[in-house]
Amino acid sequence: MTENYSPRKEMLNNFKPLVLDLGLPLGSYYLLHDAFGVDLLLSLALSSVPPAVRTFYGWLRDRSLNGLAALMLVMNIVGIALSFTSGSPRIMVAKDSGTSSVFAIVLIVSAFSGKPLMSAGLRPWLVKGNADRATALDRLTATSARFRRMDRKFTLIWGATLFVECVARVIGAFTLPVATMVWLSNVLLIAAIVLASVVGGAVAADPMEKMIDAELAPTLTPQPA
Repeated sequence: MTENYSPRKEMLNNFKPLVLDLGLPLGSYYLLHDAFGVDLLLSLALSSVPPAVRTFYGWLRDRSLNGLAALMLVMNIVGIALSFTSGSPRIMVAKDSGTSSVFAIVLIVSAFSGKPLMSAGLRPWLVKGNADRATALDRLTATSARFRRMDRKFTLIWGATLFVECVARVIGAFTLPVATMVWLSNVLLIAAIVLASVVGGAVAADPMEKMIDAELAPTLTPQPA
C-alpha cells in the first residue's frame, strides 16, 4: 500500500473529472434554465464556459485534448445552433435529440479509436477508492488486450444505447402527440441510462472488476513463514 494513501482522496481524484467535465456544465445549465428561468441560449453559453476553459487549459498544458470537456463543449455548441431552430412544436421536441446524438456518436467513435471516453466514468467504480486497485487497473490497461477490449466495449454499449434512444425520440416526436413526447422523452432517456448501466455492467464492467481482483490475488495470498 502506498504511504500516506487516503481512500477518500483517491475517490475524490477519480470522480473529479466527472464533476468538472460533465457535472458542472450540465448542472449549471439545468440550474440556470430550469431553476432560474434564464434564456435557453444564454444558459447554454454560460454552461459552456467551464468545459471551454478546461479544454483550452489542457491543450496549453499538455498539448492534448480533454475528451470529456471537449465533448461537453461540442454538445453545447450544437445546442446553441439548434436553439435558433424555429417551427412546429414537433421540431422543438425533436431538436433535443440532436444534442444527445452528438454525445452518443462521439462515444461510439471514441470506442473504435481506442480512447473510450467512458473510461473516466467507469474507473471510480472499479477502483473503489483503493490505491492497489488503481495500480492494478493501470497495469491491466497497459498490458492486457482483453481488459482494453472490455473497456472499449463498455463505452460502445453506452454510445449505441444512447444513439438508439435518440432515434426513438426523433421518431416519437413526429409520430406521437406532442403532449405525450413531453414526458415520454424523459422516460426514454432514463430507460436508456438504466439499460446501458445494466448491460454495460454485465458485459464489461463485471469482467473488468474480476480481472482486477485476479491481478491483486497474488499480493493478498499469505506468504509462508
